[in-house]
Amino acid sequence: MHPDRAAAAAALPVRRAVPALAAALAGHGAAVLAAPPGTGKTTYVPLALAGLTPDGTPGEGRVVVLEPRRLAARAAARRMSWLLGERVGGQVGVTVRGEHRPGSRIEVVTTGVLLQRLQSEPELDGVGTVILDECHERHLDADTALAFLLDVRAALRPGLRLVAASATADTGPWARLLGDAPVVETAAALHPVETVWAPPPRPLPPPHGMRVDPALLAHVAATVRRALTERDGDVLCFLPGAGEIARVAGMLSGPFEVLQVHGQAPAAVQDAVLAPGERRRVVLATSVAESSLTVPGVRIVVDSGLAREPRTDHARGLGALTTVRASRAAAEQRAGRAGREGPGAVYRCWSEAEHDRLPARPRPEIELADLTGFALQAACWGDPGASTLSLPDPPPAAALQAARTTLRAIGAEGPDGRVTDRGRRLARVGVHPRLARALLDGAREVGGRAAAEVVALLSEPPPRGAGDDLTAVWRALRRGGRPADAHAARWRDEVRRLANADLPAGGGGNDDRVAGLIVALAFPERVARARRGGYLMASGTGAELADGSALAAARPEWLAVAVADRPAGSASARIRLAVVIDEDTARLAAASLLARGEEVAWRDGDVVARRVERLGAIELDARPLPDPAPGLVAAALAEGLRTEGLALLDWTPAAVALRERLAFCHAALGEPWPAMDDESLLAHAGEWITGARARRRADLRRFDVAGALRNLLPWECAARLEEMAPERIEVPSGSRVRVDYSGERPVLAVKLQELFGWDAAPRLAGGRVPLVVHLLSPAGRPAAVTADLASFWGEGYRAVRAELRGRYPRHPWPEDPAQAVATRRVKPRR
Repeated sequence: MHPDRAAAAAALPVRRAVPALAAALAGHGAAVLAAPPGTGKTTYVPLALAGLTPDGTPGEGRVVVLEPRRLAARAAARRMSWLLGERVGGQVGVTVRGEHRPGSRIEVVTTGVLLQRLQSEPELDGVGTVILDECHERHLDADTALAFLLDVRAALRPGLRLVAASATADTGPWARLLGDAPVVETAAALHPVETVWAPPPRPLPPPHGMRVDPALLAHVAATVRRALTERDGDVLCFLPGAGEIARVAGMLSGPFEVLQVHGQAPAAVQDAVLAPGERRRVVLATSVAESSLTVPGVRIVVDSGLAREPRTDHARGLGALTTVRASRAAAEQRAGRAGREGPGAVYRCWSEAEHDRLPARPRPEIELADLTGFALQAACWGDPGASTLSLPDPPPAAALQAARTTLRAIGAEGPDGRVTDRGRRLARVGVHPRLARALLDGAREVGGRAAAEVVALLSEPPPRGAGDDLTAVWRALRRGGRPADAHAARWRDEVRRLANADLPAGGGGNDDRVAGLIVALAFPERVARARRGGYLMASGTGAELADGSALAAARPEWLAVAVADRPAGSASARIRLAVVIDEDTARLAAASLLARGEEVAWRDGDVVARRVERLGAIELDARPLPDPAPGLVAAALAEGLRTEGLALLDWTPAAVALRERLAFCHAALGEPWPAMDDESLLAHAGEWITGARARRRADLRRFDVAGALRNLLPWECAARLEEMAPERIEVPSGSRVRVDYSGERPVLAVKLQELFGWDAAPRLAGGRVPLVVHLLSPAGRPAAVTADLASFWGEGYRAVRAELRGRYPRHPWPEDPAQAVATRRVKPRR
C-alpha cells in the first residue's frame, strides 16, 4: 500500500476484522461480512484479501469485487487505486458495460458483467475470491450471481472463496445460503447523528406512479436551505429520481455548489462528488448514494423519504418504476452518511409517527421486476424453471411463467422448455432479451448500425425533457446536442458495443421506419392503433398520449410504443415514448400476433358473424360471414343472454309454470334435476339455447322457452316430472285443478265444496312435500289454508260454515263434510 495513504487505511474499522475474515475463508471457504457504510468493507477488504495491505492474507488467484451499480464499481476501483498510489487499470481494474480496464490483482465488476462471464466461463479461471458487495440491497442480478457462484463452488471450483458483504446486521439468510458460513461483524465507527423531524407544513397525498407532489419537492428544497443555515458541512439530499433531482436543483441557489448524482450522471460529475470540494456543496442523489459511495465533507443529510421500485404488469406487458416510501432500513442507511467524518444531522421530511409506519426493509427486486432476463439467464445456466437455484427468495410463479412465455415467443426457449441456440445468442448480447431480439432480427431489415443505435437508446431511460417522440430523441443523440448531452457518450459507447455483435447485414429506411420496426420487434404487444379517445395496443390495453405532446398533435394512426406505464387507478396506459409506424411495419414486426378466423358474437342486440383479421386485440379487417356454424351462433346467443338477461326471451305462462315446477323438483330432490335460478340458467345458456334459429333480438322473442327447458331434463327426470310435480291434480268433484309452484310450498287453490269427502291431499316429490290447500269460498276468496284436511273438517270447518252459509245459501254446507258428496254445482232454485 502506498505509504502516503496507509494512515487513511489504518483508520478504517474493518481493518480489525481482516484476520477473522481470513480465518473464516481458510476454514470454510465462505463468510459473511457485516460492516456498516463507511467502515471500509468495499475498499480495504479486497486489498487485504489480495495481499496488498500490511495485514493482508492473500489467497490463490485474483479478487473479483461484485457491485450492483456501474457508478459504485467505478468509485470502488478509483478508491482502491488511490490507496495504492496508482491509477485504475494497474493492480486494481474495473469492468462495466462500455468500460474494460482489467487489474492484475483485483477487478471490480457489475453484477451484469459477472453473469455474462459465468455463462461463458463458469470455472472463473484465475479467480480465487469473489466478494459480493451490498448484497443486502437485494438486486435481482446480485441474487442470481450468488446462486450461480454457489453452483460453481459445489460442482466446479470447491476452492473458490465467497464473501457476502452487507451493510446491515441481518446476516442469517446469507450465512445459510453459504452453507452456514461464519459471520464476521465490524462495529460502526460512525459519529452521533441527530435526527431532525421536518415534515411538510400540511399533509400531502402519498406518492403514486412516477409522480411526486411538487409541494413536497419545494419543501425538500426549503429544508436544504434551512439545514445550510443551521449546520456546518456539506449536504447530501436523497430524492427518488433524476427528474426530482433536477427540479430541486432549480430551486437552489447561493454560495454553494449543487451536484446531481444518479445512474445517468456524466462521469465528470461522479468524479467531482467523490473528491473534496473547494467550497460548500449540496449533493442531490438517488438511492445510489445510500451505501455504495462515500461522499467527503458531508455532515448533513436531507431525506425526502422516497425511493423508486420496479413494478411489472404481467397481464398488460407493462413495466415501469414507481415512487414508494423508503423503508426504515433505507432511512437508517441514508442517515448514517451524515456521521462518517464527524457529528452530523439528518433532516427527515416526514414525522416521527409516519416513520414508525414505514416498512421495515425494501422488498427484494425478484418480487417486483420483469423476470424475462432472469429467466433467460436461468435457462442458459441449465435450470429453466429456476427450481434448483439457491436464491434468497424464489421467483413468483406467475411472473416467471410470464417471462418464459415471452422467451418462447421470441424463440429463446423451445417447446421442451430448454434454451435454444438463438436464446444463447440473445443472452450474449448483454441487454434485455426483448432488445436483443430486436437487434438481431431488426438488423436484417434496417442494417446493423441503425438497429444498434435504436437498441442502445432503448436500453436506458430517455433523457429528461426529451419528449415522447423517439425518432426526435434519436436524431438529437446523433447530432450530439440537447437533450442528448448527458447521454451521448454512453449511448455512443453502447452503440459501438452492440454493433460489434456479429449482426446480419440488412437494408435501411427512413428514421421512423427504422426506429418503429426496432421498437415493434422489441415490444410487439405494444403496437397501437388510434381509436376514439386514444389508442388500443395489441395487448388489449388502451393507451393515451400526453396532452400537448408532438405525437398527440400529429395524431398518427399507428404507433410503436417503447415506454408506457399505467397510473394507479387508471384503466389506460400512459405513453411516454413512441414512434410513428404504418400498418405494414406493424404486420411485419408483430407477425406472431396476426390471427384470422370466424367471429360470431352478440353485439347491440344482434348476433354478428364476420371473418376477422386481428393483430392481437387490434382489428385489421372484417367481412360478413353468411353461414356461421350453429354452435358459434348458440354461443353468441348465450353470451347475449348473459349480457342482457333472461328478459330477452318471451316467458309465456306455460314457460313460467314449467320453470316453477322444475325449480320445485330441484329444491326437493336435488340433482340431477336442473337448477332454475337466473344464475344457473345463464351459466348453462349454451346448452339449452342450442337449436334456436335466431340472429336478432326479435328472433329470441319467438324462441320456445318451455321446450328448451324440457330439453334440460335428463331422460329419467323427464319421465317422472308429472309424478313428482304434477301440473294439475284431480279433486273429488272431478275438476282438474292447477298446482301453483311459485311459492316456497306448492299450493292447490280450490272451492271448499269440491273437496267434501277428501280426508287428505296428495304429497308431492315422491311423498316428501305436503301440498298446501287453499280452501276458497263460492266467490273464489280464501276461506282457510291447511296442509291437513282431516283436521280442518273436524275443527276448522264449523267456523267457516257458520260464517259463510248465510252469505251463500245456494251452496251446500253439510254438517258432516267428510261424508258429503263433493260438487262444483249450486242447489237448484225452488
